[in-house]
Amino acid sequence: MKWITRERPKIDRIACPWLIKRFIDKDAEIIYVPFGEVAKKARQLGAVPFDIPDVEYTHYKDECTFDYFIKKHKLKDPALHTIAVIVRGADTDRHELAEQSSGLWAISAGLGYNYKDDQQQLEKGMIIYDALYSWAKHLQKEKHTQQPVEHLLLNVFNNFLQSKTGSKKKIPAWAQELKELIQDHIDTSLSLKELSKGLEISPSYLSREFSKYFGDLSFGEYIRKLRIERALELMQSSSYSLTEIAYLTGFSDQSHFNRIFKQHTGKNPSAFKKKPSKR
Repeated sequence: MKWITRERPKIDRIACPWLIKRFIDKDAEIIYVPFGEVAKKARQLGAVPFDIPDVEYTHYKDECTFDYFIKKHKLKDPALHTIAVIVRGADTDRHELAEQSSGLWAISAGLGYNYKDDQQQLEKGMIIYDALYSWAKHLQKEKHTQQPVEHLLLNVFNNFLQSKTGSKKKIPAWAQELKELIQDHIDTSLSLKELSKGLEISPSYLSREFSKYFGDLSFGEYIRKLRIERALELMQSSSYSLTEIAYLTGFSDQSHFNRIFKQHTGKNPSAFKKKPSKR
């Protein structure tokens, strides 16, 4: 069978193809196309669309597309159910669901950064998910440091590093890294708490210091500003509907998008979108 989804995969759009090819259809063909072309290409190619709005294989409530594949195809392997929670946490920015979710997100983000070709990224991603499956199937109870002495040495080493870091008084290096993280993932659900974990900074400290490096804006104000700027770009340079633009810029639904857009621009999105055609 042919399966089709939107380009530039992150979590679900690598995890689901791995699940398909390893447990549902080993000869499956995975196709990545621009978001606006998925439905059209699916009809032309006779492919099953997934991980986009308004199709069968997609998110439901707080679960992601990977969860739906497991339920739909009645996959009972306990290791897959372990992976499903990790994927769900990484894909929905709820890293508290599984301690491995943050790591999966970090690896996936790095994979997307290193490989710009989607098929090449999928090829490397298959190896990563094969390894994750082997861990979930056979190695969950193993630890990297098995001996008490190793634990003691690690504790001493970490305490030493913390004391050395605390003695240096300099401008924090996290600001640029955080800016790039937000810019790269503006279409996903971003949480200051989860971002603080990735940066290894206290959430309260990050919240207090954020505005100093982001134009005197709070975290929420800055996120909304970037999303509206991205929405304006899409209105001017694409033929996406307002519903699609709301989805692509990380808003929960179009009504939320409409309200925030009007707060920032003084106009409804529909009125703004019509404006270029009058010129």
